[in-house]
Amino acid sequence: MQKRKYKKREKVIIRLTKSDKEFLTNFLNKGEGKARHFKRARILLQLDGGLSTTVIGKGVNYYPLAVRQIGKRYLEGGIERALYDKPRPGKERGLTEKQANEIIAMVCSPAPEGRNRWTVRLITEEAKQRKIVKKAGREMIRILLKTHDLKPWREKNVVHSRNK
Repeated sequence: MQKRKYKKREKVIIRLTKSDKEFLTNFLNKGEGKARHFKRARILLQLDGGLSTTVIGKGVNYYPLAVRQIGKRYLEGGIERALYDKPRPGKERGLTEKQANEIIAMVCSPAPEGRNRWTVRLITEEAKQRKIVKKAGREMIRILLKTHDLKPWREKNVVHSRNK
């Protein structure tokens, strides 16, 4: 039977500068921000205090590996890199705020002549025709309408008089 060889874990030893310590204590006292940033700030202060990653991890409910990574990020990139995540890659939003507002305003107006209601396809075509957007898909329009709780295909944009 072979013995398993475990990789020896590096001990992370950090020494915070005086300005970094002040920044972290002010950051924790201010109380504004995300919980993950507060945990990371506490981790950095405790690493500076000489506590082990296992003890720190148990105290903040993180794995010791995550604690080590936060310490390494401080050593590599400073306080900003340790506290905050890098922007994540991903697809940019399909519509700007202005474009979304223009489409919503268009949907709240009466449907085009010859139509009783707005449909998702009609909204997509009309948005392209009015040059609100260069390119738009039905799914993008559907999600926009759903987030604003609009269902223009359910009701006619007709004003009924109360006198009959």
